[in-house]
Amino acid sequence: MVPLPGAKRAGMSSYSPDAGQGLRRVFIRRLDVQARLGIYPHEQAPQRVIIDIELSVRDDAAPHGIGADRLDRVVDYEAVVKRARAMATGEHVRLAETLAERIALGALADPRVLAARVTVEKPDAFSDVAGVGVTVERVRGA
Repeated sequence: MVPLPGAKRAGMSSYSPDAGQGLRRVFIRRLDVQARLGIYPHEQAPQRVIIDIELSVRDDAAPHGIGADRLDRVVDYEAVVKRARAMATGEHVRLAETLAERIALGALADPRVLAARVTVEKPDAFSDVAGVGVTVERVRGA
């Protein structure tokens, strides 16, 4: 896979805005939902799940301009939040990986999104651990 411009690879650091490549970074941090997520019988009941989403998005005004002050020219993070929340709080999902993949592919439904990185965390899975989870990345055309 060819590295995405503006994406740092070492240690899964965040996407970087890159005006020269026409990229901006859109993020949703710490979306806190009650989701039915897991393989164990007790995980049929809703539990706290935290979701982080990072998107590498085409920036139509880069590298020098200021785009029109209109919502229709950018990725609407409210729509990304609503889609992620609906996916997380809908049907029971067995694996955090599956939920993260679904959210990432949902974000890629917007043609301006070139890559999506999604973290799904279960902060209360173990009493002596701050959180467990997974981060996945999906790239348009990869």
